[in-house]
Amino acid sequence: MNESDEVLGWLQDWYAAQCNDDWEHEWGVKIATLDNPGWTVTINLEETDLEEHAFPRQDVNRSTHDWVWAWTSEKIFHARCGPANLAEALTLFRAWAISKTS
Repeated sequence: MNESDEVLGWLQDWYAAQCNDDWEHEWGVKIATLDNPGWTVTINLEETDLEEHAFPRQDVNRSTHDWVWAWTSEKIFHARCGPANLAEALTLFRAWAISKTS
């Protein structure tokens, strides 16, 4: 299994663990594309074990298409990244989430 499959599987499990017949109707995970090009990830932390934890802004700028920005604000984890950095952005979320809930 490669890193992308592993982090996607973990995210699916994390999402399923939050679903309680209420949370998934109000909150959730959104992954979409940016026009510069790249990805945007928004993970609502409301009513999760992570809602009171902060992820200090982290900007990694390697090149025009190789970059990742991540932070939390207002109980939401945000990530923006280059077109080939989606797994890296999700891995940042996974590492942070595990460190805060272990």
